[in-house]
Formats: sequence, structure tokens, C-alpha cells
Amino acid sequence: MFCPTRVEMPAGLAKDMSRMAQGSSTSDLMTPDDINSQRQVLGKQIWRVVPYAKKYPKRVVTGFMANGIARVFDLMPFVAIGFAVDYFTTGSMAGPQIFQDLILAINPEPAYGYGFLIFLGFFCLAIFQGISEYAWQTLGYNIQHDLRMDATKSLIAMEASYYDMRQTGQIMAVLSSDVNQLEDVVSDSSTSIIRIVMTFSTAFLILVLMSWKLVAVLFGPVLLIIPIVFWFSTTVQRKYKKQRESTGDIHAVLENLISGISVVQAFNAQDWEANRVDRESGSYRDQAMAASRDRNRFVPMIYAVAGIAFGLLVTAGGYLAQSGDISTGELVTFLLISTRMTMPMFILGLLVNQLQKGEAAASRVFAAIDLKPTIVDSEDSVELQGGIQTLEFKNVHFTYPNTTTKVLSGISFKVTGGEFLGVMGHTGAGKTTILKLLMRYYVPDSGDVLVNGTDINAFTLESVRDAIGFVSQDPFLFYGSIKDNVVYNQTASDDDLSVALDLAGASEFVSKLEDGIHTMVGDRGAKLSGGQKARVSLARALLKRPSLLILDEASSALDAETEKRIQENLLSSGTDRATIAVAHRLSTIRNANEILSMVDGAVVERGNHDGLIEASGVYASQWNIQTGDVSTY
Repeated sequence: MFCPTRVEMPAGLAKDMSRMAQGSSTSDLMTPDDINSQRQVLGKQIWRVVPYAKKYPKRVVTGFMANGIARVFDLMPFVAIGFAVDYFTTGSMAGPQIFQDLILAINPEPAYGYGFLIFLGFFCLAIFQGISEYAWQTLGYNIQHDLRMDATKSLIAMEASYYDMRQTGQIMAVLSSDVNQLEDVVSDSSTSIIRIVMTFSTAFLILVLMSWKLVAVLFGPVLLIIPIVFWFSTTVQRKYKKQRESTGDIHAVLENLISGISVVQAFNAQDWEANRVDRESGSYRDQAMAASRDRNRFVPMIYAVAGIAFGLLVTAGGYLAQSGDISTGELVTFLLISTRMTMPMFILGLLVNQLQKGEAAASRVFAAIDLKPTIVDSEDSVELQGGIQTLEFKNVHFTYPNTTTKVLSGISFKVTGGEFLGVMGHTGAGKTTILKLLMRYYVPDSGDVLVNGTDINAFTLESVRDAIGFVSQDPFLFYGSIKDNVVYNQTASDDDLSVALDLAGASEFVSKLEDGIHTMVGDRGAKLSGGQKARVSLARALLKRPSLLILDEASSALDAETEKRIQENLLSSGTDRATIAVAHRLSTIRNANEILSMVDGAVVERGNHDGLIEASGVYASQWNIQTGDVSTY
């Protein structure tokens, strides 16, 4: 038993040590303002998708080869049409001898041969284009999955402090809509780029062989597209980034609205929430309209250039045909193939537009993937063996990142296996912060947290957390059954599950449910009461058989009888297990071996229940208030 000791508030505190690379020094690359302030370079982030594509070489090779073959069959009908025109106007076959032999091999009557060749071109185009599309689309789905998993792994590896000031909806927008946008770029835009390049190069070669003069006429105006594309890419990209940011804001507002619908209705705030959604949706609308305005200036410019090019081409082509430089059939083929070269110019407008959207999405997705946690295992960290036998705080000071108010000031205590440590104090006294440091969600400014006499940082995060059973003051249940939530990320027999439920005092209410442990709890446990959720959460922690059990106001939702029964279960079952309980309700920690009484981040009293009552300090005052004995207060 501990003797009660009065601890004086510290008169002066040492200067804070550096944050050891904590949240305040961590640059948040996912902040939209940071992303938008970067220099806008089209494709700078999208190119980072290439290493993901290299994981699937068969699909990439198939996509390229099938697309190349499809382009040959795409242009073949135009060549056949030109030769057919010359045959029908002159009565003699034109073109290379090998082509003439192919036509006659199909049918002695060339007209039938030309017709069949045109059909064959379209038929084979359909087959090979389909193969190419399938290869690129499935590649896109695989890359989408890999990107989402890498972003998810980076996000869940971040320390808890990372999420303190971030909206869930913004993060969800990155993992859903932004990743989906990149899949569209891979499966659609990349296919279009390959098709444009192969079509352009193949068609260019054919046209040069036919008439270099007409090629010069065609490509003179086309050069005007280069400055137009540059203007568009540098103007609209920032607007698409802001549009993606607005998408995240909408996700965040809707997530809050749906999660807090009971509060919304209780306060008759339906109109107020609708106005919030209206503001965010209106912001998205305005950004989208601004980007659309620039896009619809860009596309007409492309049409204008194409119109100039074709007008000059027809005029010059007619002159060359009259002078005998090219035949009528060659002119027809030239004009038809030119459409295949200029169509990419029209597609280019849509393609650059989609790439701009993809660039904005890529900035956010890769910002998530690039996140690096600041609380990580050191190179020489080792696995914690044998559980937590002793836990000690030695003069620990702590201030939350991006704040100046010290939360913990010189906290010291020690608890060993089989002991029960209680922590009490008013709201904001720093009780829960102690538990967060134990779980290594944060790093102390100064002082030491020791496990088995060794700095806690010497052990791996995973092994330390494996030894701890944690029950928070706001029990979180995942969507699924009661069994799913108790067994969460663990392996357990039915007997183990039953024992955990019994110790947590949950067996009684679970047995009365129609589906028992298979009862679905709803989103965040909405179908269970606060006390039921607390007991399921406690059962989840006890199933781990932890050497250290941490209870953060875990019994606040329980009635006194249930709380007493659970305490008796815990005290009788864990003779080697250390327990640390934070509580406002002092009956929860009355049986603790030692109780810390905290005020404004400092321990002002410590001792057992009887000793603290005799000391007539902060603890005794709170006890008298809670028990109704205020005669001495």
C-alpha cells in the first residue's frame, strides 16, 4: 500500500526540449494550399504512375502491340479506297505490285477485292482495338488498387496527431475520387495518347510518301496548336486543383452531416446543415464552371486551326491533282488519312483537359503516399519480450503540437504487474494525455517513459502495443457483428471469446439478443447503448490477454452495479496484469493501489483511497461531492 503524499505544484519548469520531429515540424504535403502553391507542370505527378505500370509488363506490352496493329488496320481502308477510286476512274489498278497481287488474290474482279479489304480493315481494327482497350483498362484497375493501398498504408501509419486537425471527408476524397480519376487517366487518357502517337506517325509516313508538298500545307497551320496547348495547360490546371479540393470539402461536410444526423435533428439544424452543403457544393460548382470556361475557349481554337488546315489542303490538293502531281485516288486517300491525323487535334483538347484533372488528383494521391510518420521504430529497436512487467514515467513534460500550453508538467509514477493505478482530475488536467504517451501516439517533450526499466522507444511499436489492452472513453465499434468487433485483428476460440465477454460483463446482454454474438452493431455501434458498446470494447481489449490494461473513462457509460461486477472480474482475473484507469467517477478507481490526483497537468496528490480521504485535499473534495457528503466541503 502507498502512503499518501502531498505534492506541491512546481514553481518553475525547464525550457521545452525540441519536439523530436513531432507533428509541429512535419510538413503536411496533403494540404491543398501547399499543393496549389507548387509550380504547375502538366504531367509532373502523373508520370509517377509509370513505376506502378511496370508491375504489369504483360498488360503494357499487349496494350502497345494490339494498339499498333489496330492503327495499321485503321488506315488500311483509306488506302484501299484511294486505289479503288483510281481503278474506277481509269480502269487500271494502281499502287504497289504487292498490293495489286493481294487484291487479285482475294478476287479476280478488283472491285470485290477492294470491298473485302475495306471490310477486313474494319473487322481487324475492332478485334485488336478491343484487345488494347481491355489490356489498358485492366492495367488501370490494377494501378488504381495499388495506389489506393499505398495511400491507405501511408495514412494508417501516421501518428494520431496527424488526424487531429484534418477532416475525414478530405482524406476519403483522396482515397476514392482522386484515385478513381487517376484510373481514368491510365485506362482512357493513356490509350488515347498511344493511339494518337501511333496513328500520327503511321499516317505521317504514308502521307509523306504520297506528297510532301501537301504535308507541308497540312502541317503549317497545325504548328499553331503548340502555343494554344501551352496556354491551356498553364491556365486551367490550378483551377482543377481547386476543384479537387472542393470535392474533398463536400465529402467532409457530408460525412459530418450523416455521422451527426441525430444531433442535427435534435437541434432542428436541417436548414443550417443544408446551407453548409450549399456553400461547399457552390464552391465546387464555381471552380468547375471556371475550368469549363477555359476549356471551351480552348476547343474552338483547335477547330479553327483544323478548319484552316483543311481549307488549304483541299485547295492545294485540287491544284496538284489538276497538274498531275497526284492522282484523284491519291488525293482522296490523302484527305481521308488527314482526318485521322487532325482528329487527334480535336481529341487533344479533351485529352489535355483530362490530363489536367489527373494531374490535380495525382498531386493529392502522391502527397498521401509520400507521407512519412515521425513516430517510428529506431534502427536498433527490439521486440518487447515477456510483456510489460513495469511501467514508469520519470519527470515527463508534454505540449501538444502547434500549441504553447503545457499539458503535462513533470509527471512521475511507476506501476508494476498486478498493480492498479488510478488517475483522476478535472477535464483538461492531462489524464488522457498520459495514456496517449503510453500508446506512443505522441512523444514527450522531455522526461522518460520506461518499460521494464528501458526507454519505451527501444522497443518496436507493434510489440509494445501488442502488450497493451486499450479501452477509450468513446468506444469505437466497426460495422459488423459483436463477434467481429471483439475478435478484431485477433485469433480466438469460442471459449476465449466467451471468457472475454464474461470478464467484460457483456455476456448477459449478448445472450438476450436474438442473434447473440452475431448481432450486427450498425455503423459505429449505433444499435447498441453506450454501456453495451463500452463492454464490447472492454471485451476486445481483454481478449488480447494484455500485460497492461488501459482504461480511459471506460466505465463512464456503465451503471454502478455493472461497474462493480466488472471491477470484481478484473481484479480476480489478472493477478499479473497491471491496470491504469483514468476516471472522473472516483468509484471506478477506489480500489487502486495508488491514485494520482491531477490539476492542470501536474500531480498534486498521490496515495490510496483511504489515505487521500484523510488528507482532505482535491481527491477528498471530489469524493465528498460525488457521494453527496458535502458537509466538509
